[in-house]
Amino acid sequence: MRKFTSWLIGLSLGAAVGAVLVLLFAPASGDEIIAALKKSWAATLDDARRANAARRAELEAELARKQKKAN
Repeated sequence: MRKFTSWLIGLSLGAAVGAVLVLLFAPASGDEIIAALKKSWAATLDDARRANAARRAELEAELARKQKKAN
């Protein structure tokens, strides 16, 4: 457990340092970068929700077929 905690702390600190460096050295302003990240995050969530809905429909159809086959 201690190894995992150390790894998690290291990962968090590395991500924070990386984020600060990106904001400092990026050619765009901080507000532009944050807006782009928010837009990208929203698009990723939308894609994930659509993929989830499609997979759910596939699994529900498969379950219905198996239930019908069992009866």
